[in-house]
Amino acid sequence: MEEQLKHITISDFFTESGAYYPNLKLSYQLVGSEDAKAPIVLVNHALTGNSVVTGENGWWNNLIGEGKCIDTNDFKILSFDIPGNGFSKETGLIKRCHDFVARDIAKLFIRGLENLKIHKLFAAIGGSLGGGIAWEMAVLEPNLIKNVIPIASDWKSSDWLIANCFLQERILANSNNPIEDARIHAMLCYRTPFSLKVKFQRTKHREKKIFNTESWLIHHGKKLQQRYQLGAYKLMNQLLKTIDITRGRESFESVASKITGAIHMISINSDLFFSPEEDKESYERLKKIKHNVYHDEIQSIHGHDAFLIEYEQLNLILRNIFQVQKSSI
Repeated sequence: MEEQLKHITISDFFTESGAYYPNLKLSYQLVGSEDAKAPIVLVNHALTGNSVVTGENGWWNNLIGEGKCIDTNDFKILSFDIPGNGFSKETGLIKRCHDFVARDIAKLFIRGLENLKIHKLFAAIGGSLGGGIAWEMAVLEPNLIKNVIPIASDWKSSDWLIANCFLQERILANSNNPIEDARIHAMLCYRTPFSLKVKFQRTKHREKKIFNTESWLIHHGKKLQQRYQLGAYKLMNQLLKTIDITRGRESFESVASKITGAIHMISINSDLFFSPEEDKESYERLKKIKHNVYHDEIQSIHGHDAFLIEYEQLNLILRNIFQVQKSSI
């Protein structure tokens, strides 16, 4: 998909920590309707994702495409690569990952939108880290996004999430096989005990003479090792750890109430990474002061990864947003 990538240069960028970057390249893909007036949907990728969201290799191709829930005949689909995710050869990696927090990426995406002369988004949607960045963008530009849709995500990194990111940092810094070992740990955060029970039933791999659950973890570790870079993993983990729309600001209610668009929080009942209880608490707090805030929950045994698995449920939830818009086009 490299040939489909386009690039924007962001000049004179200061991070929240005060680090100065004279030039940062932002890669992106814009697909879908050729109608100049078509509503635009920004899709933010997760930790190991990229800007390929639709098409044969798209990580959300069951959700986005021709005739699908987010119909590319009716919407323009925009997706930026988080700088340093390693997908574009031109952009390279970020050497000092601790220069950045999640809000910095939100600022870069907004600069990218300005470069593209995009002043309004019908929706900003993302799972996990991508949802956190959508939250950050919505606070930075409260009138930019008509529908903010964070999935399996939250407006802040919880203590539990920070703790797991801390362990990931330790693995990435100290392991002899950092990407593989970090991925093995992460997979146990992304799934649930019952999900693995249903999948493997304590069966063993005949040739390897190990449990199939172990073989599965080894497979995912090696698979990521083959396509991902250590610097990218360190940066994405740092961003995941630093989601917080209230950092240096007022209370959650005060900050989030300024967002004029609708906020659609979508949780997963079995998520061990972004706990659904956190979203429910946020929803209860926010609905007292904001009328257009909603909460839905996907029912799944698969935990956090259900946002990439339970497409039928996700389609049912999202069609209420996107089909209404489609009928008015």
